Amino acid sequence: MLGEVGSKWLDRLHQDVAKDLRTKGWSQAEIADILGSTQSTISRHIQKPAIELSSSGDEAMVDAWSSELSQALNSIGPKSEVVRQRLVVEFQFKGNHTIRFDKTLTGLDLDQGQEQRALLRRLEWAIGRLDSKRVKHVMPAVGMNIASCNKGARDASQVAAFPGKISIVDGKLRHYETPSFGVSNHLANVLLQAHIMNEAKTSIININPLNKQDKIDQKKIKQICDQLGYSFAISNKGKITGSHNKLDVVLDVGDFGWEPSMYILAHNPLELIDRTHQLVAAL
Repeated sequence: MLGEVGSKWLDRLHQDVAKDLRTKGWSQAEIADILGSTQSTISRHIQKPAIELSSSGDEAMVDAWSSELSQALNSIGPKSEVVRQRLVVEFQFKGNHTIRFDKTLTGLDLDQGQEQRALLRRLEWAIGRLDSKRVKHVMPAVGMNIASCNKGARDASQVAAFPGKISIVDGKLRHYETPSFGVSNHLANVLLQAHIMNEAKTSIININPLNKQDKIDQKKIKQICDQLGYSFAISNKGKITGSHNKLDVVLDVGDFGWEPSMYILAHNPLELIDRTHQLVAAL
């Protein structure tokens, strides 16, 4: 849907606007600033031929829109500043089904309380996307959990997770309370270690790395990570060994009284679910 089609028409729109504004005397830096891009990207847009879309009708529509937009921007001038954006997206499906989103981007930063509430909502959305059929064979005996934090977190009280554990009952994932902050010390501790090393990683999930023989095939896990382009690290009883500037997968081989675990890290809870599905399928 939007990932394939929308990105192309947005690229063509930016390209057309950039070329038109350049002919109107705007510098590449001014164009990059108004379009929220970089000067090097604008330079490539101007030099390349027009990006082709799947239909000539779409190309005509985008080109007409870009002409209107560039004329309006030129009348306002390159020193103008965008303070708000409104995005309307509508999808029509067979069977007379339509979904529509009308969102306004304000450019305003959330305060701490709003950021925390938004993070809790993202965890709720993420657990709704986790497929029980895909993960049932990697559920840890101690239970699975998902934890996430906002950038800059340094304490377990700043990490949100699901109280207790996530389990599978009658083929469905169950969590018995809504996510909250400061409820998963162990998972929070691993996430905070990773977050300090690689600030971009703010979400984590734990899965069982044992194979059918109740053994850990560390070589296979590392090979899978290499194939997927994920960095691989080792931890010992929850403490990540070594120093890393990139962290995607952390394997704890366990010890007496300590269950083996594999931790998957991501930039946000939704990306975390996609990575989890991808890795457990490969395992």
